[in-house]
Amino acid sequence: MSKDSVEIAKVLIVEDEMMLRMRAVDLVEDAGFTPVQAVSADEALSILESRSDISLLFTDIQMPGTLDGLKLAHAVHDRWPSIKIILVSGQVSPSDAEKPSDSRFFGKPLNVEKMIIELQAMIGAGTLKTVPNAASLLVDGAVLGSDSADQSPRSAQEAILLAENDSLRSLLEQAGIDAEVLLAQAGIEAKEREAADKLQDLILGELHHRIKNTLATVSAIASQSFRNATNIEHGQTAMEGRLLALGRAHDLLMQASWSNASLTHTLNGATEPYDSQGVRRFYFNGPDIKIASGAVIALAMTFNELCTNTTKFGALSVQSGRVDIAWTIDEEKQRLHLSWIERGGPRVQPPARRSFGTRMMESLGQQLKGQVRLTYEPSGFVYSMDVPLSSIVAG
Repeated sequence: MSKDSVEIAKVLIVEDEMMLRMRAVDLVEDAGFTPVQAVSADEALSILESRSDISLLFTDIQMPGTLDGLKLAHAVHDRWPSIKIILVSGQVSPSDAEKPSDSRFFGKPLNVEKMIIELQAMIGAGTLKTVPNAASLLVDGAVLGSDSADQSPRSAQEAILLAENDSLRSLLEQAGIDAEVLLAQAGIEAKEREAADKLQDLILGELHHRIKNTLATVSAIASQSFRNATNIEHGQTAMEGRLLALGRAHDLLMQASWSNASLTHTLNGATEPYDSQGVRRFYFNGPDIKIASGAVIALAMTFNELCTNTTKFGALSVQSGRVDIAWTIDEEKQRLHLSWIERGGPRVQPPARRSFGTRMMESLGQQLKGQVRLTYEPSGFVYSMDVPLSSIVAG
């Protein structure tokens, strides 16, 4: 059998977080398989009902919708018993009794090297040769070094990421200690103390989940930033910009108790660092609406990539350039139409390859259950998005 005729195994990835789904796609491709993406259990079932070439289900447990990942795994095991199953989560650790038989579970952040080995053990060796020491791989959030003689820059990056992880874990532990001290000092009676302890456990549990989810997101950002970087400095700069964008999105959500944020404020927060002092470069036109937390983070990360690209290659790479950002709401169809139009910049040519930024822009459409289009007009790059209001507006 020729190499071209070998059928590559398909892996169905189910993950509602855009960055984590993109990281899982890279992981599956590094293992030598073809990823198929879904953002919910319902979408995953629709895919499975329409095709018969899926070899493995790779699903997060915590997901919005009618089914979580664990229920999805059982449904798949019952209906398609030949499909292998991998479950991942940053919050829960299901027991053997709760998981489908012969399934595997991994906690977040994912250990990429172990995940690739497990994937290949479950469905074959894959068609690509895995390079364990490639710069694109991360283990527990740290960049794996190469075989080159100069290891110092990469070792420093490993140390930074590991130190950040340790610091976050220490903060979580200290939060519990501080809460107990404060409750004792307040002199709360036994009954009230019991209620306060329950509330404290609830808050700390949610904090623990958010920190682990953030660590997984940071790990995914680091992996993507260094994956195709030409050098360590380029990768570090890209990673810092994406972490700052994530931080700005979290600031907006903290101001709104993590439930929603203004669309205008989200876009303004993403573009403000790229506006020249005293010179307006971004022009907004559209009604303000409250958008859900997941949409806030996805939009903030995507617009950070748009801003980075336009300042390097597009309209804002020259002094006369500008960007028009406009959006409208179709009340009848209940859809949001948004466009990013660059004007006054250098002549545009389509890129020679799909970068991480390009993939992120395209992924936003799938994240919000709509469509995204990238148009490389000679007069200026155009990004357009058309999504249902139900996937972006806060409930």
